[in-house]
Amino acid sequence: MTQDNPMGGFDLGAMLEQAQQMQAQLMSAQAELAGQTVEGTAGGVRVTVSGTGELVGVHLPTGTFDADDQESLSDLGDLVVAAFRDAKARADQLASAALGPLAGGLGDFGGDAGGLTGGSPGV
Repeated sequence: MTQDNPMGGFDLGAMLEQAQQMQAQLMSAQAELAGQTVEGTAGGVRVTVSGTGELVGVHLPTGTFDADDQESLSDLGDLVVAAFRDAKARADQLASAALGPLAGGLGDFGGDAGGLTGGSPGV
């Protein structure tokens, strides 16, 4: 008695085809995210990041910071970081909405999209 599939009911070819389709969908969703932007703000500072979390712009309000005052510059730095974190959180939400349904099918292979959003962990 011969079996067509030595693995029983497990069809490796179908699984490979499904994985390739998922990879193409993930790549398409990631490319779409890269073309989108979101903004974050803090204390009048506004930053723009791509849908993948890359910083693409910073807007500082005029006349609010004194370039000769160390404390003012330190505050400015803190506000830029806070605005970036706000924008990055928004980009992560956008990515979760776009990649979540696709990444959920990855199971043990990285259901968190495996870092596909391009962001920095813990930032």
